[in-house]
Amino acid sequence: MSTVLERPALPHALVADLRTDHAGETGAVYIYRGVLAVSRDPALRHFARRHLATEQHHLDVVEAWLPPAQRSRLLPLWRISGWLTGALPALFGTRAVYATIAAVETFVDGHYQEQIDRLTGNANWAVLRAELEVCRQDEVHHRDEAAAAHGGDAPGPWLRAWCAMVGQGSAAAVSVCRHV
Repeated sequence: MSTVLERPALPHALVADLRTDHAGETGAVYIYRGVLAVSRDPALRHFARRHLATEQHHLDVVEAWLPPAQRSRLLPLWRISGWLTGALPALFGTRAVYATIAAVETFVDGHYQEQIDRLTGNANWAVLRAELEVCRQDEVHHRDEAAAAHGGDAPGPWLRAWCAMVGQGSAAAVSVCRHV
């Protein structure tokens, strides 16, 4: 478990942003745990273990900024949702997992970029901005690696629908986490 470092008091809007990041990184850790629970494909398991370690690091970074009392009270829901977001596509094979990861990370890239843009030019939060940028770059790498792994073929209608649902679910989770 990480400890919260001495930091300046966080403005309400920044607490809300970091709460969404904490919930999202928690969900991401569980996505990869779900993949590992179901998949037996050695290459996919290697991918999932590497990415799980990166997402756990991101979670540790956010936990260093966000005191426990300000974290989402719905963490059990985000853990279950994340696990299912990894496990369900793993039942259908590697292509479904990689497409899911690409969809999630596409959303996360934009989500982090919005926060980084809001912090740009504010010297009080330069360290946080830099840490979020590192996380964002890792997520972009995950997206690109997943997209390359599932090939350039267009997904079928079911996989497109699933990925759209994952993106919409991510957006809905962010909306909820800003408040709970």
